[in-house]
Amino acid sequence: MTKNQCFELGYIERTHGYNGSVVARFDVDDPSRYNKIDALFVETESQFVPYLIEKITSTRQGQFVIQFQDVKSEELALKFKGSKLFLPEQFLPNLKPGQYFYHELVGAKIVDEVEGELGLISEIFELPQQTLASMHWNDSEVLIPVHENIVVSFDRKNSIVKTRLPEGLLDVYLKPTGPVEGDEN
Repeated sequence: MTKNQCFELGYIERTHGYNGSVVARFDVDDPSRYNKIDALFVETESQFVPYLIEKITSTRQGQFVIQFQDVKSEELALKFKGSKLFLPEQFLPNLKPGQYFYHELVGAKIVDEVEGELGLISEIFELPQQTLASMHWNDSEVLIPVHENIVVSFDRKNSIVKTRLPEGLLDVYLKPTGPVEGDEN
């Protein structure tokens, strides 16, 4: 299985105890859906390796203590700290029509109702306040809120995100960043 056949489930935050257990955070809407998985793919130093899970325990919302089968010491577990965790896409829940997963938007072309074709989404930022899609446009990084009033639709087959950008959003990224000529302050 390759990485592009998987989705990013979360990451390993730290070790837990001295027996090789790790604490993982699952960045998904419903972490409890994954409390009975028996294997994960771990990405460490550009390697993508499957690991069998001996035991997984939920500690609180989105956090799990995981004991991998072949990791029995704190020293081995420390190598996983900060590593991303992946599962095959078949583990994703079914979506209702019009819904999408954020990871599907990366690489998609943005086409706005007014501005037309803008660029490709390079990254998704899931922040506590909102989720943002990053794209490069006119030599600037533009952050677009991923909100139902802005993202009108997603065409999975053609990888196109249709948007209705708020008036002036792109202008924010075109304004000069230095002092304005003639401004003495």
